[in-house]
Amino acid sequence: MFGGLPPALSNCTNLIAIDLKRNDFSGELTIVNFTTLINLETLDLLSNNFAGTIPESIYSCSKLLALRLSGNNLHGQLSPRMTNLKSLIFLSLSYNNFKNITNALHVLKECKNLTLLFLRGGFIGEVMPEDETIDGFQNLQILSISECSLSGTIPPWLSNLKNLGMLFLYMNRLSGPVPAWIKSLKSLFYLDISYNNLAGEIPTALMNMPMLPTILLDTRVFGLPLYKDPSHQIWITSAFPRVLNLAYNNFTGAIPQDIGQMKSLTILNFSSNSLSGDIPPQICNLTNLQVLDLSNNLLTGAIPSALSNLHFLSAINVSNNDLEGPIPTGSQFSTFTNSSFGGNPKLCGIIVGRRCGLPEALLVPTLSTEQKDRRIAFAIAFGAFFGVGVLYDQMALSRYFG
Repeated sequence: MFGGLPPALSNCTNLIAIDLKRNDFSGELTIVNFTTLINLETLDLLSNNFAGTIPESIYSCSKLLALRLSGNNLHGQLSPRMTNLKSLIFLSLSYNNFKNITNALHVLKECKNLTLLFLRGGFIGEVMPEDETIDGFQNLQILSISECSLSGTIPPWLSNLKNLGMLFLYMNRLSGPVPAWIKSLKSLFYLDISYNNLAGEIPTALMNMPMLPTILLDTRVFGLPLYKDPSHQIWITSAFPRVLNLAYNNFTGAIPQDIGQMKSLTILNFSSNSLSGDIPPQICNLTNLQVLDLSNNLLTGAIPSALSNLHFLSAINVSNNDLEGPIPTGSQFSTFTNSSFGGNPKLCGIIVGRRCGLPEALLVPTLSTEQKDRRIAFAIAFGAFFGVGVLYDQMALSRYFG
């Protein structure tokens, strides 16, 4: 559908939900007087072409639980009247042209029931506010301030978000270390701070995040679904993987040996940093690990052989390091390809075509029928697990649309 919204929509006073997502509507939302829609609980205008500002009349919809305006051409600053939406639990303003993120956060902190907040792809080039008077958001479970090119540091006011389970700060220009208070986020199980300018050693505080050693997650239903793609909806927190993504930063030093404490971790991505030293054998304690990416670092030593015991491991990338010795064999390792290990001239094994103990002798890999069948089965399973709506970011780091 296309065109502008009909002003007569204001006459539908019994409406509880308006769902017009993924259409080609345009024009300004101010053409509709939302003041009359006193029963409205859900307004979903995701992925249209609406322009202008958020109409003030929307703030009269006191029963509104979920508001999704992402993927439009809206602009301006958030009105203080947003705080009239006392019942709001789901808000997505992503991919618009809003300005003044400091003002936005000060306004939104007064929406005491907010559970999910998405501010992706807006406020471009501003500074991440560090103002400790941003002290609300006590019920927030998911926060995304990503793809904004924000400068600054990881702000201290985040340390107050005790119910936060998922934090997305990727694709900004944040610098400095990961703060030690990160371990105080008692519910955090998904952290994506990739594609920034963060530096220093990976702190042991990350390894001590209380939520990562457990598999108990919040089962409350969201106000609106999140999408991997139009056909794949997610309604509850427990449907998400447990993720630690530090890729594309400037981290140095060794991978902490305490990493083995993160028992329920599903996806681990430390790629494209300057990490050095051995891959700690404790990483083999991550028995739920499905994706491991340590590529493009300065790692040395052997690949721990016990990685072959991680039966859920479906993707690995340790390419472009300085690793040496035999590549583990058996289990899932028979399904991995040369690209997972390339750029490590001291590695040997059938996968890289280099016989162990004979560094000059090339070994041309030949696969048995059983191995071929396993690779085909793996490809099908891998595609089913990751291919449906996942934005494959180096090693299948899922990014979910609010």
